[in-house]
Amino acid sequence: MPMEPQNQTNALEFILLGLTENPDQETLLYVLFLLMYMVTVVGNLLIIVVISLDAHLHTPMYFFLANLSLVDFCLATNTIPKMLVNIQIGSKSISYPCCLTQMYFFHFFGIMDSVLIAVMAYDRFVAICHPLHYSTIMSPRLCSLLVGVPWVFSCFISLTHILLMARLVFCGSNVLPHYFCDLTPLLRLSCTDTTVNQVFVLVVAGLVIATPFVCILASYARIIVAIMQVPSAGGRKKAFSTCSSHLSVVALFFGTTIGVYLCPSSVRTAVKEKASAVMYTAVTPMLNPFIYSLRNRDLKGALRKLVSRKVTASS
Repeated sequence: MPMEPQNQTNALEFILLGLTENPDQETLLYVLFLLMYMVTVVGNLLIIVVISLDAHLHTPMYFFLANLSLVDFCLATNTIPKMLVNIQIGSKSISYPCCLTQMYFFHFFGIMDSVLIAVMAYDRFVAICHPLHYSTIMSPRLCSLLVGVPWVFSCFISLTHILLMARLVFCGSNVLPHYFCDLTPLLRLSCTDTTVNQVFVLVVAGLVIATPFVCILASYARIIVAIMQVPSAGGRKKAFSTCSSHLSVVALFFGTTIGVYLCPSSVRTAVKEKASAVMYTAVTPMLNPFIYSLRNRDLKGALRKLVSRKVTASS
């Protein structure tokens, strides 16, 4: 049954409760998330700069990695600074237009993250299972399409979310038990029928979370079979090392997003949603530069060359 609106006056702002309602814990959270955000910014921007400046890294794998770093930087920037500002000034409010804007960019970069991780899995699949045809298959045109099309697709999906949300009326409580404007907590606050929104959430979740995840699993099943056929133990170890970093990112990102957007609402709580959101908006973007760079000899070598050039130039 659709709920009748009690009052046609829509909410002008929302109150973000944040990660905790205990003022004594907010200082610790402020310091922790400020440090995490600084590491995220420095780490991801450093990867983008290193890949851009080193001609040896102008390959499909690093092209996708640079785009992933850009998306991770933007995803964290969309949510963490607002939370830090709210803690610093002692205000938990966010205006209705700013809330919709934040939600738009959260879904935009979140969808891009999911698709790019799947694209990187396909890149590894081609590199390991079809090494002789890698340069032919992963042509500059295909790489551009694999990145460009998701940008357009993410823009369309996120805009549709906002248009569906803008038609809802929020005439009751404006208290949002979250630290940013996410879709599912907002839908719970609406006093109008949200059936269309909920159906669209499930459809999109199937397209941008479940489908990439299944494709990634299929790609790595083929990759593992191909690796096991490599005759030398050294070759197998090198191939597994190349893929293990990507699998770590897959586990971190999809393990949390599936729990939020595909699990039944009866098993989801505000605490679980906030904990999962922290993982894919703060922890994963912070860890990605370390996961990819610490296990990547070429990237570490390019970083050392960049640092040595800067030191030489300054001296």
